[in-house]
Amino acid sequence: MDYWQDKIVMITGASSGIGRALALELARRGARLGLVARRASVLDEIVGEVETGGRKAIALAADVRDAPALRAAADRLRAEFGRIDLLIANAGIGTTADAAEMQPDDIASVININVLGAANSVAAVAPEMVAQGGGQLVVISSLAAYRGLPKSAAYCASKAAVSAFFESVRLDLQPRGIAVTIIHPGFIKTPLTAGRHADMPFLMELDDAVKLIVRAIEKKKKSYAFPWQLASIVRLGIVMPIFMYDWIARRNSLRE
Repeated sequence: MDYWQDKIVMITGASSGIGRALALELARRGARLGLVARRASVLDEIVGEVETGGRKAIALAADVRDAPALRAAADRLRAEFGRIDLLIANAGIGTTADAAEMQPDDIASVININVLGAANSVAAVAPEMVAQGGGQLVVISSLAAYRGLPKSAAYCASKAAVSAFFESVRLDLQPRGIAVTIIHPGFIKTPLTAGRHADMPFLMELDDAVKLIVRAIEKKKKSYAFPWQLASIVRLGIVMPIFMYDWIARRNSLRE
């Protein structure tokens, strides 16, 4: 609990799913929060929940694709609480489409939110973290970052890009006191997975996943993949010969 006491945390994609659950858990542990999402009314509801528990949070309505708006949101959070200690770049969307049916606008949306949104988030907080001599950047990537999956070209590409982006950021900023943590979750019960009909092996409850994410952040892990069973299978896929991976992936699609 002491790790989070009075830490100032900015969370993007805070209106639902992992972002909302992280906000409530970190508030319970003593953090003060800046909650970023497009839906101001939903953010206000979460702020109300946080304040009911005796903690502090502010709603920062902004679209992560809008760099000036995100910078303004970070500035407001700093003005309110004095600094930002930790960023959780969580905003993201998914899409499922066969390669023969992909729509350019859908691909652009995934890349713009998942990749550029995360990059905009870093740009909004990193200079001040360097100036204050410390901080932590966290991104919620995915096990889908490791190899391409059927019907998931845009999503896999976006998560691979964001993982590589944050790895480069770590190499630049770690010597200046900024820790960087890349989280690679598997399947979690959130609105993103609700209503899907494909197999989702080792599907986790949201509360269980949040506890693992929080622990990885506290330990300042550079990279953390879970659940371990699925993460082990995915890592095996990285070194698997291409012909073997293709044969397995086509017969065990995890996407509709």
